[in-house]
Amino acid sequence: MSLQDYLEELKDPQKPLVTSKLVNLSDLTPEEAAEFDSEWPDVDVERRRQIVSRLDDLVEDNLDLDFDAVLRLCLADPDGVVRARAVGGLEASDDRQLIEPLVDLLRDDEDSAVRAAAAGALGKFALLAELGKLPESDAALVEEALLAAFDAEGEDLEVRCRALEAISPLEKTRVEDMIRQAYRSDCLDFQISAVYAMGRSCHPGWLPVLLKELHSPNPQLRYEAVRACAEQEAEEAVHHLVDLMRDDDAEVQTSAVLALGEIGGDEAKEALAECLESGSEAVRKAAREALDEMGFWEDPSAL
Repeated sequence: MSLQDYLEELKDPQKPLVTSKLVNLSDLTPEEAAEFDSEWPDVDVERRRQIVSRLDDLVEDNLDLDFDAVLRLCLADPDGVVRARAVGGLEASDDRQLIEPLVDLLRDDEDSAVRAAAAGALGKFALLAELGKLPESDAALVEEALLAAFDAEGEDLEVRCRALEAISPLEKTRVEDMIRQAYRSDCLDFQISAVYAMGRSCHPGWLPVLLKELHSPNPQLRYEAVRACAEQEAEEAVHHLVDLMRDDDAEVQTSAVLALGEIGGDEAKEALAECLESGSEAVRKAAREALDEMGFWEDPSAL
């Protein structure tokens, strides 16, 4: 099927959206991308939303597919939901050419969900900047945009939270102050983002706070603390995580199991082995995955 024929099919609301046919939108040439761009506005808005969501799912299942050209064009879609989902679909990309469009969306988009998605997507580039893998001009652009979003008192809370999480890999005093400010605030969403940011920063100075939050009365804080300890590969957290495998919250249980697999060690392995014989099916499945993960890192040739 030619691209033109497929676009005509997409524009027809009487024809069902067949996920397998979306491969027609993969690896578009510049000429095909221009053709797509001219026809896309004629597709019903609800269908445009469905298409962009399914493109992201397809890429996760098949790494040979490349919908970046389509998703980049969708960043300018008149519908905010489409724009936000397009940003999400591009979140794994480390193409520097995405930095300016994402910064523009973060600064100027009228939809707060789009601004939040753009902030989150810039987190990949903040990490690359910290690793010295971005030109200084790009690194400065990312940092300035995320700082401005966080500092904007009138900005939507979700945008400020995503900006904090995104900028957290940068090892700078200003960023540490932001994390501390959010953690000490009275806002639970800010506190949760701060704990997430502590893990992503990989700064060992946050470990005492993370160990404390593993015992928080709030399950969301416990969950993020578990993930943060795994991110830091904190061996000091292992015996706490073993206890959390019996947490009242199912998501905390599962995340504790997976965290033990990432941290590793004899105590973690023993606890995970015991999980295979008890607990919910979700916990047993997570334990199997965690043990498989540990086995691979102990003996990569076993893969």
